[in-house]
Order: sequence, then C-alpha cells, then structure tokens
Amino acid sequence: MYSIVMKFLKLVLILMLIGILIIGCSRQEPETIVVGSKDFTEQFILGNMLAVLIESNTDFTVTFNDNMASHVIFSAMGSGLVDVYIDYTGTVYGYYLNKSESKDAQEVYDVTARELMERYNIKTLGKLGFNNTFNIAVRQETAAEFNLRTISDLAEVSQYLIYGGSAEGQSRNDGIPNLKRHYNMTFKDELVYNEGDRYSAIYNDEVQVSEVYATDAQILVYDLVVLEDDKHYYPPYHGVVIIRNEIAEKHPELVELLRKLEGLLTDDIMRGLNYKVDFLEENPRDVAESFLRENGLIR
Repeated sequence: MYSIVMKFLKLVLILMLIGILIIGCSRQEPETIVVGSKDFTEQFILGNMLAVLIESNTDFTVTFNDNMASHVIFSAMGSGLVDVYIDYTGTVYGYYLNKSESKDAQEVYDVTARELMERYNIKTLGKLGFNNTFNIAVRQETAAEFNLRTISDLAEVSQYLIYGGSAEGQSRNDGIPNLKRHYNMTFKDELVYNEGDRYSAIYNDEVQVSEVYATDAQILVYDLVVLEDDKHYYPPYHGVVIIRNEIAEKHPELVELLRKLEGLLTDDIMRGLNYKVDFLEENPRDVAESFLRENGLIR
C-alpha cells in the first residue's frame, strides 16, 4: 500500500514539474519598444514623454535612444533600430521626402502620411497640436538699425550681417542654402554652432542672424525679433508621432495609447516645457512626467 501511495505521489510531482516547465517555456519576456529622439531640448522632452507613457501604461520594456540628428534617427527607423519617435511634418516633407511644392498644412501632412507609409512602411499618427516651424531671427538692435520686419527686408542688407546656425540647417533641402536662393541673399559670413550655442552667439553679437524654432523659449528670453517669412519659404512643422508599421499592426493597443497625445501640445505649452529645461534646468524626463500626469495619462 505504501509503495502504491509513493508511486502516486511521484507521478503527481512529475506532472506538476512538467506543468511548471510548460508554463515557463510559454511565458515570453516583455517585448522591447525602442523610443528615439533628436538632439535638442524639445526632442529630449518629447522622447521622454513617449517612453514614460509606454512604460506606465503597458508591459513593454522601453529603451530610450536620444541625441540623434534627423537623418540618423530616420535611418534608424528604416533599419528597425528605432520603433517610434516624434518628428515634424515639414522635416519629413522637405528633408526626407525632398519636396518643396506645397506650404498648405493639411496637404503637407497628407503627403507626409501617405509617402512615409508607401515608401518606408512607417505609420504617421495625428498632429500633437504645435507647429515648430523654422524662423529667421535677429537681435532687436539689428532690426532697429536696418528696419527689418520681413526676410525680404533682410535680403536687402544680408551682405553686411553674419549668420550663425546649425550644421543640419546648412545641409537640408528645407534649410539655409535654399532659403538664400529663395530670397536671393548672401551673408557676410556663415558660422556653424550647435543647437544651444547659436543663441549665445546672437545674444553676444557674434552673429546678427540665426535660425530659430517657433517653440524655442530663447526667443522670448533673449527678446529676439522673428522676421516674417513673406515669400512663404518654410512649410508647416507640426509635431507628429511616427511608428514603424510592423509595430503598429502587431500592437494596435500601443497606437491607441500614443494617440492620446494628439491635440494636447500647443505652441505655448511646448515653449513652456522647453523653458523649464533650458532656463529652470529641470530634467527633461521630470518635465515629461509632470505633463503626462497633469493630463491624466499617467498616475
């Protein structure tokens, strides 16, 4: 009798071990989502916003890769090294797709969404709400001295002024070389700075003209004059989430989550978030978390 009981207990134990092994083998590690960002303050905030949103609402493991130039991060999307990040419709339209025909915001968005899908299998979600277009800015003193209100005004006196901007702006289809051709202007000299230093350069009068982003807090802090793009060179640059379609189709719940950011970020809100990082020296992740919490997207 004892032998029969022991054999039964051994059988039960073996079955339990087999069950545990089956469960263990079928349990998969959480899938990793790679979030990317470019190499300036706004992108650090937005990239962290995506990372925190996904981490806080899903079981995905999130890897955050930041500080990439536009062409680098877009190439990383194409090769599958980045799964999702926030870009700008004008950048996609003018830089990646090499187009310049339209300046209509909806058409630029439609072409962006359609051709990213057709050519790169990348899905474009809805607009986040802010338009971080390029602008040309000058110091107050420069604007007063030369009576500058528009970029056409600048073109009349550009040969007396030094321009300072980013290396990327010197190489993009929607950058400074084509802007100069569009307005028929030539600068006295052109200097290259990183994203932060170009503001110090114009503030210290090392340069008198620079490219700026519409949501940069430095425009207000340094009291710069933004010149009107009177010949409509720059397209709109609405912020949008773009995600590899392979990921979007596999995880529609992730797309639904990311869509909750749509319409939440106005120009003023984005400028305020940038101000917190650039001038109050807050951590980009902390700023992103606070925004998401205030909007009920995380607890």
